[in-house]
Amino acid sequence: MSEANPICVALDTPDLDRARVLVRALVPHVGYLKIGMEFFYAHGSRGYESVATEGLPIFLDLKLHDIPNTVAEGMRSLMRLSPSPAIINLHASGGMAMMQAAAEAVGGRARLIAVTLLTSLSNDDIWATGFNAKLDTSAHAAGLAKLAKAAGLDGVVCSSHDLAGIRAATGPEFLTVVPGIRPAEGAAHDQKRVATPKAAIDAGADILVIGRAITGAADPAVAAQKILDGVRHG
Repeated sequence: MSEANPICVALDTPDLDRARVLVRALVPHVGYLKIGMEFFYAHGSRGYESVATEGLPIFLDLKLHDIPNTVAEGMRSLMRLSPSPAIINLHASGGMAMMQAAAEAVGGRARLIAVTLLTSLSNDDIWATGFNAKLDTSAHAAGLAKLAKAAGLDGVVCSSHDLAGIRAATGPEFLTVVPGIRPAEGAAHDQKRVATPKAAIDAGADILVIGRAITGAADPAVAAQKILDGVRHG
């Protein structure tokens, strides 16, 4: 674990007032805020800035995936947000040229990371879309992570199940941001490859993306602190 507080809470809601209340309650207990499609598409730059000014670093999770020039120009636009995101991402499956163009556009102003395989995908899911059926999700994720590192990116978004292979392929300094995190008593919901917070950290995760287990709790601040204490002290 490379981060002082590895908890990144996912503000996956289109409700701006709800997001603001959550952020103010969670600032002392989490290390990052994740703003994704659901929130950003509803509120755009003004909504982003109203949350980002609360003081926590932002992981802007928009998963860009298009031709290199389009992604590069999109990144340039997003880096004009104020304050600019601390972490921003795209899909590794967009290829080397796309990732290199994005890295040049970001220019080191944020940590640029690549989504390997979504945690909602199983082996059967990736094989149905045309991935090599001789390789499982972990092997494909490791290959995409290696490609992302070669393209000059700072890290990846990956399942905890894929961490061992990614660490072997990219080394200990490559940032690993891990969604699909559920406390032992939590439901998996629409995720297929999940892990507990402590298991993910022990497997090599740097940042844990956690949504409903915190935002859906009766007291989100208490839930976040409990998860953080469990990660730090077991």
